[in-house]
Amino acid sequence: MKIIYFIASICVASSAIANDSTGYVGTGGIEYLKNKNIAMQSEDLFISKEKIKVDYHFKNLSQRDITETVLFPLPKVQNYIEYDYADVKGLIDSFRVTVNGKALKPKTHVRAFLPSNENQYINDGDFQADVTTTLLDCGLTEQELMQPWQQEDTHPQTQQKIRACKNPKIQQLLAIQDEDVIRWQSQVIYSWQQTFKANTITQVSHQYQPLVGGSVSLYPDEYNQQFCMNQNFKKGLKRAQSEHAPFSALSYILTTGANWAKPIQNFKLTIQREPNELVSFCWKGDVKKISSTQFQMVEKNFVPQQNLDVIFVHLRES
Repeated sequence: MKIIYFIASICVASSAIANDSTGYVGTGGIEYLKNKNIAMQSEDLFISKEKIKVDYHFKNLSQRDITETVLFPLPKVQNYIEYDYADVKGLIDSFRVTVNGKALKPKTHVRAFLPSNENQYINDGDFQADVTTTLLDCGLTEQELMQPWQQEDTHPQTQQKIRACKNPKIQQLLAIQDEDVIRWQSQVIYSWQQTFKANTITQVSHQYQPLVGGSVSLYPDEYNQQFCMNQNFKKGLKRAQSEHAPFSALSYILTTGANWAKPIQNFKLTIQREPNELVSFCWKGDVKKISSTQFQMVEKNFVPQQNLDVIFVHLRES
């Protein structure tokens, strides 16, 4: 039995955001540990600041049923308030999965991580020391390990339990830190088993509230490359006297869609903005405006080569 990964990987983009900003973490689609018998026939992806919704059609190309373990790992989230993440609780509360039109409730697994070296600690990096089992053995509960996702950043009882854990590994890792508040990261992973019927299409859908960041003031020259802000976009900002207006941004991991048995036969991406916004993003193919607030990209035999960063600039009221 292999494993499918619905990836919500840690694409931390907050370092590109100015002061008075909130960080955002890229969430995404499906990564598959190669199975030559499972192909993604279609992907219909909808992105807005309020909702990400993806509908997939997979086809089992073989003459036998294939059962896989499906994982949807969310990013690692820090517990300490100095790192200003977007609404992580909103993502947890809004996450939904359906298979062939029927809702399912995946199992929830929680992992906890401490920084394994001083560089990770100082730079707020991707903490690599998995201390889940050790902390559970020291009396912490999975609910306590989920506290960063519940925005209970520095719960004193949990901090005391971690500090009181006498396991040598924990004490060695805590010695790296020099503040009163212990910095640690929590990761939530959803899982379920999925049977792909022989020579049959299986429809999988999931939706959730994205992690949206932004800043109180835009400086276009800083973001030209990341969001492909062209001259027409900048002229629109100037006409609206919004060159330094507040903005929101989000990231979506597209490249995991390149890991299936074949290219994505039919791919459709729809991005929706609000009426009082301008939107910009990088895309190599054709972009069609299908309504006053929606843009759509349609591709055949699509192999995604890069991920997607979208900026929404709030136009100033006249």
